[in-house]
Amino acid sequence: MDVNHLIGVNDIKNGLTIKIDNNLYTVVEFQHVKPGKGSAFVRTKLKNLRTGTTVETTYNTNVKLETAHVEKQNMQFLYAQGDVYYFMNMQTYDQVELKQSQLGDDYKFLKENLDVIISFYEGEVLGLILPDKIEYTITKSEPGVKGNTTSTAMKDAELENGMTIKVPMFIEEGERILVSTADGKYVSRA
Repeated sequence: MDVNHLIGVNDIKNGLTIKIDNNLYTVVEFQHVKPGKGSAFVRTKLKNLRTGTTVETTYNTNVKLETAHVEKQNMQFLYAQGDVYYFMNMQTYDQVELKQSQLGDDYKFLKENLDVIISFYEGEVLGLILPDKIEYTITKSEPGVKGNTTSTAMKDAELENGMTIKVPMFIEEGERILVSTADGKYVSRA
């Protein structure tokens, strides 16, 4: 069942998935350009969903692009064994195994029972969508230095999943914090 269809380049929007030369791309940015001379065009920034690379492309406004229907499923991370990570759909109990190489750097953020979204295209796993922020417990951290109240002073802290990040000096071992998945940095106490 092929649910892809063609749309005009003027109808693209951020987050749309398109198929070009058998590759799948998501539209990261686009800009309609109307120069003083010549015909209008659309400048796009596209992310390859299989490789993670981004490309910039321009299209004339009369071009048609093929959309790709990407299915997104809510899954829960169960555990990792070696470089294989196991996820389960909590409605159907279907399990999916992903290799660390398929996850990119996102594997560093995983912890047991974390809810994520996995995207599929015609049965092929495209990738993982993490929550914007994830709550972790600090398992190891040096005590803060008395008198050091500067808000910019940071120290290393190890999280429950083994990841080490920089946190403010006032954060103690055993505390729960929020970490941004965009840059892997401390956000706030949970």
